[in-house]
Amino acid sequence: MRKLRPRRSAEETRRDILAMTERLFRARGFGSVSIADIAGALNMSPANVFKHFHSKNALVDAIFLQQIRLLEQKLDPLDATHPPFERLSHLARSLMENHRRDLNDNPYIFEMILMTAKRELACGRYYENVITDLLAAIITDGIADGIYAQTDVDASARTALMALTSVLHPALIAHEDVDILATRSQELARLVDCALRYGIAK
Repeated sequence: MRKLRPRRSAEETRRDILAMTERLFRARGFGSVSIADIAGALNMSPANVFKHFHSKNALVDAIFLQQIRLLEQKLDPLDATHPPFERLSHLARSLMENHRRDLNDNPYIFEMILMTAKRELACGRYYENVITDLLAAIITDGIADGIYAQTDVDASARTALMALTSVLHPALIAHEDVDILATRSQELARLVDCALRYGIAK
């Protein structure tokens, strides 16, 4: 009598699918892996993969969300005992170094980003909200300490994130020298700091 495998929960199946997807992307590249390949590697039907992830882009979204949550755990932002500029500079450099390290360790990430760039993925909004919240905390403390001018904190935090994009977006940092990126992140943090201190003429 054939022994039946224990039934796995939906969450366990999702984790298995994501783990195998990352493994295949890393080994063969994003563009070379299909849903059928992922299903075959897990000895399940493509329909079962589609049951949990409706498309390859949905898999990409889930993988990036996992990585952003890991990033949240790894980041160690400076607290309010440090000057706002120091906190901005530290955050920008830490994010840049983390993103660059991820690209070096997992080249398939760059391919995934390029091939899904025109898609509206939930991971992009989640990342933006995570970093905006960190920037908003710095701005709020800077205002409370009388260092920064009164401002719409949320709008200023989102503008600051846009200003830092050139040292955070994988497509813009993948092939750039790390020392140049470190200098650029410092300069951009200084620019944001000055704008928050003195405002921008209208």
